[in-house]
Amino acid sequence: MRHHPRILCLAAVVMSPAGGAAAQHGLPISAFADILSENVAWQPFPAFPPEARLSVLVGEPAKQGPYVVRVKVPAGVKLQPHTHPEDRVYTIISGVFYIGLGPSFDASKLKAYAPGSVIILPHDTPHFHWAQSGEYVSQVAGNGPLGIKYVNPADDPRNQAKAR
Repeated sequence: MRHHPRILCLAAVVMSPAGGAAAQHGLPISAFADILSENVAWQPFPAFPPEARLSVLVGEPAKQGPYVVRVKVPAGVKLQPHTHPEDRVYTIISGVFYIGLGPSFDASKLKAYAPGSVIILPHDTPHFHWAQSGEYVSQVAGNGPLGIKYVNPADDPRNQAKAR
């Protein structure tokens, strides 16, 4: 197996059991802590379609340094082609995660990943997602700041909100 030198590997997911820190940022990797699935605090994320949710588990994704987030996307929702400036490691938690590579949405390029699958996505790789067969939850580890840039700016929900 070949490893990309900029991929960050995290050994543990940490956060207080109350989940209170999730709305702003997760706890740093400096002391043992844990989070149970039922305590994950889901929040809207302006760069996602309105139905999708994000939870920050570790770190402060807007700042430089390691982070771990979870993303929950309900059935039928598509994330149009976009890139991230940081390398990412995705782990599929539940559901089936469909991802395709390329600068335009092409359902024939989607590949399905079952729970437990790990995907390495190097920075600046155009890709797209579709919750084709139902809701999925993925966990994303990276080294911030976290970023998302849509290939077509008209697909960016942040731009659509401004146009209303």
